[in-house]
Amino acid sequence: MKRTTFLSGFLAGRLSAVRERNFSSLIVRVGVVATAISIAIMIIATCLISGFQKSISEKIFGFWGHIHIIHNSELNSYESKPISVRQNFYPELKDNGPISYTGPQEVLGFAFPNWQTQHTTKGKIRNIQAFAFKAGIMKTKSEIEGIVLKGVDEHFNWTFIKDFIIRGKPVANIGKGSRDILISEQTADRLKTDVGKSLILYFVNDGEQIKKKFTVSGIYKTGLEEYDRKFAIIDIAIIRELMGWAPDEVGGFEVFLDDVADLDAYNTYLYDQVVPDSLYTESIRMKLPNIFEWLELQNTNEQLIIGLMMIVAIINLSTALLILIVDRTNMVGMLKALGASNFLVQKVFIRFAGHILVRGLFFGNLFGLLIAGAQKYFKLIKLSEKDYYLSYAPIYFDWSKIMMINVFAFLVVILIMLIPSLMVRSISPLKAIIMK
Repeated sequence: MKRTTFLSGFLAGRLSAVRERNFSSLIVRVGVVATAISIAIMIIATCLISGFQKSISEKIFGFWGHIHIIHNSELNSYESKPISVRQNFYPELKDNGPISYTGPQEVLGFAFPNWQTQHTTKGKIRNIQAFAFKAGIMKTKSEIEGIVLKGVDEHFNWTFIKDFIIRGKPVANIGKGSRDILISEQTADRLKTDVGKSLILYFVNDGEQIKKKFTVSGIYKTGLEEYDRKFAIIDIAIIRELMGWAPDEVGGFEVFLDDVADLDAYNTYLYDQVVPDSLYTESIRMKLPNIFEWLELQNTNEQLIIGLMMIVAIINLSTALLILIVDRTNMVGMLKALGASNFLVQKVFIRFAGHILVRGLFFGNLFGLLIAGAQKYFKLIKLSEKDYYLSYAPIYFDWSKIMMINVFAFLVVILIMLIPSLMVRSISPLKAIIMK
């Protein structure tokens, strides 16, 4: 067994090392190049799609959180109804997880709803913070604009929004009735205002008109139309004052998770086992279904591209292998005449195909990662922010996916190569030698 393995490996190595400028050697080189291009396209597509999903998801979740805990009569409303901040789950909820749950069995990214199995969430609940919403009208000397105010308290995590502040700074003195306001660039342009300038906000509460003066502390730009068009951030104490709430009342809680893949599991868990009957949990998927449909569509695109490129690699390697077998018919006949079995001869050509595939994988990974890296660090491909929510094509290196592409490509292609290698079984030793 060891001798046949050594012999097949030796012969395959000699075949792959052939440098003659004949037709078969040209086809072999084409096979390597075509395989490399296929692998490179798979890697670039994966990095691009993962980059889009990660960048847009971070924007969505950074502003909204993953799950809202709100009053059960407040669904799909920006007018918050008060709930007490004194809840059994607050603030200890941030230490919760991972949790176990029952869900569909997944195989290679595909879910099978009829196969239910036990899962554990990938991460924990990262953070929980209070918020409140209030609709109003924003006015400057020459312009007027409808707005939704998001009130935040002193525990608000500014990490996300700070990355998108293009001028000025976050709201200062939160929790003390600060009159600072953080608005979007889009709102600032429409109202013809800027950092340090004042504006008047008008509210209606119980039929009474109320107006308050604010100072623009900063201007942000996320690139997401849903946020930039209608939201501004202020001190939650102002909303409490406008609504006549007690100092310990808020509009709801935003829950942040370590991994968006756990969204549905934690939403169900919180509603069934954590929050009281008077409260309701609403995931961001329920609030913004269109964006999630778009994100999930990218998974389909990624699988389609990988599938097509895998087919291209298989066709090219199969062609290269068949041409080599035909070109080496005399060698096959000689090996069989010397007593080599069909299985041994097949192994020679399968291992030869493996040499081509390994070289293709190497160069494919090299060029794919270089191109993706160039885009990541130099942002060569620009995009329309209005259409794509981003000013450039983002890149994210998901190393587990890249590794899976390489392993999956190698195993699938090698298994498929068994089919063209069967051609050696039909070659007669005598006829092959005579053909020489």
